[in-house]
Amino acid sequence: MSEKRRLLGMTLDELKGVASEAGLPGYAAKQMADWLYKKKVTSIAAMTNIAAEKRALLEKNFEVGAVPPSDLMKSVDGTIKYLYPAGPGNFVESVYIPTEDRATLCVSSQVGCKMNCLFCMTGKQGFTKNLSANEILNQIQSLPETEELTNIVFMGMGEPLDNVYELFKVLEILTAPYGYAWSPKRITVSTIGVAKGLKRFLEESECHLAVSLHSPYPDERLSLMPVEKAFPARDIIETIKQYDFTHQRRVSFEYIVFKKLNDDLQHAKALVCLLDKVPCRVNLIRFHAIPNVPLESSDLARMETFRDTLNAAGIVCTIRASRGEDIFAACGMLSTAKKQQKE
Repeated sequence: MSEKRRLLGMTLDELKGVASEAGLPGYAAKQMADWLYKKKVTSIAAMTNIAAEKRALLEKNFEVGAVPPSDLMKSVDGTIKYLYPAGPGNFVESVYIPTEDRATLCVSSQVGCKMNCLFCMTGKQGFTKNLSANEILNQIQSLPETEELTNIVFMGMGEPLDNVYELFKVLEILTAPYGYAWSPKRITVSTIGVAKGLKRFLEESECHLAVSLHSPYPDERLSLMPVEKAFPARDIIETIKQYDFTHQRRVSFEYIVFKKLNDDLQHAKALVCLLDKVPCRVNLIRFHAIPNVPLESSDLARMETFRDTLNAAGIVCTIRASRGEDIFAACGMLSTAKKQQKE
């Protein structure tokens, strides 16, 4: 018996194909979209404005495909890390981060990652597969706090722009009137700068962009991020300069601050030069230690000096508050532990 196809994660055009295949009228695609993305049903049987015999036809080959999280860890600060199954023996993480004025979900786009950044636990897993639009969107739709969400960031496991086809389907569903109808200004996609995906994202999406930078020096960035060889930071920045970020759309640069490596005034000044004439902000991030990696987090005083240097030069710079430090805080740690239990 063949596996049923999942409706959750299908665009309106794909749902029109489903309607045609099941002998339903064209308008049934919009009905299915309403049930999936506005009413968030978990079964085809709940789609009560579709005739019962047609629902029975649908159920032969399709299912909604909403899967609840298989595990969670809750921090004392309210942050919750959820674990979702992603095929036999595979798991991905998403992190719910509530604050006083917003509730953000950090979403994964791949099982493992090809980029192998020195500081990232997900990279240590190697690459297993791209997540489907269903598996990405399920992290949002099946979240117990889904109705509380104000923002989504694609900063979890994997490189979103290395899975650009499925990513764009999810972005369409999140922002289209038939889907969640969110403003793209509530969504941020993080990348190390995959050139082909970045160009498409800049041209076709209005969502915010976050670029993982971590050093202004090519050799040092290469030691942290092997992808510097294929996607140099300078090339990424030159590409970004060709697009308009002076209005509501925003570009930010993520900078993990490592003790006695990239946290001195020399680095701060070099970063100012590198980002010259780019309307952007820089987020300084504390490093969460991971096993067998000889990197340490910088201390707060050095981070504050770094921040103040950038702000004085006209680059908006903030220190991102660390969340969830009492649970498996570093991205990839909980899924790695779960996978090892299954082996």
